[in-house]
Amino acid sequence: MSSPDVVSLLESSKELDRVRKEQEEILSEINKLHKKLQTTPEVVEKPGDTSLARLKVLYTQAKDLSESEANISSLMLSQIDGILPTGPQGQTRRRIGKEGNEQKRKRVKTESDISRLNPTMRNHLEACASLKGEQVAARVTPRNADKDEWFVVKVIHFDKESKEFEVLDEEPGDDEESSGQRQYKLPMGNIIAFPKSNDPSSAQDFPPGKHVLAVYPGTTALYKATVVQGPRRRKTEDYVLEFDDDEEDGSLPQRTVPFHKVVLLPEGHRQ
Repeated sequence: MSSPDVVSLLESSKELDRVRKEQEEILSEINKLHKKLQTTPEVVEKPGDTSLARLKVLYTQAKDLSESEANISSLMLSQIDGILPTGPQGQTRRRIGKEGNEQKRKRVKTESDISRLNPTMRNHLEACASLKGEQVAARVTPRNADKDEWFVVKVIHFDKESKEFEVLDEEPGDDEESSGQRQYKLPMGNIIAFPKSNDPSSAQDFPPGKHVLAVYPGTTALYKATVVQGPRRRKTEDYVLEFDDDEEDGSLPQRTVPFHKVVLLPEGHRQ
């Protein structure tokens, strides 16, 4: 059992917990809407009412989260398979030659890591691979760091076998020890895809008071923030946010951030 394998499994477990918590929040909103519609069904006939449209969005989000849960669960199964021994310790095996053994090991690795995965998991890996060239949010600090640091990075490559992203920080800050761009290799749990900038419907509709992770205006760093107002209520494509630790003159200024630079705050975020 190798330490990197265990770390990857723990990262997947943490990501599964985050998805399930988000599922609970979505289901809670769905139940509230159901109760509202059962109590006052006539509300949907009022001009400007968006109850049914909102319910459709919530069901779509619930479906996507269910698929994510299945994807992560499948990944964890493959990770556990990779950690477990392939047979009893000390078992005598028939020798078929050095070259044959090497080919067999390579074949077993590719089959167990890719071909054996169910269609949903393969689709998830394809979705990760399709992020090549896209900007994403990435946690570049290790799991045992005192605080999490998230930056906007560009995806260079996604390895379907190792389940790792290779990303490029194109605009490191002035306080970086070395000048120039920096590259990282990060597990899937360290990456969050942004909503599509040309498709507002791809973004989650975070309600006021919701904690999110957002790009601070004028930087490529993401910080914890609280939603003051969402884009749909303001009929724009921007959120109004208050960033933690952004105090000016005794109060938190409200800052405008495009919807495609705002994502759900990861479970257990440290800042």
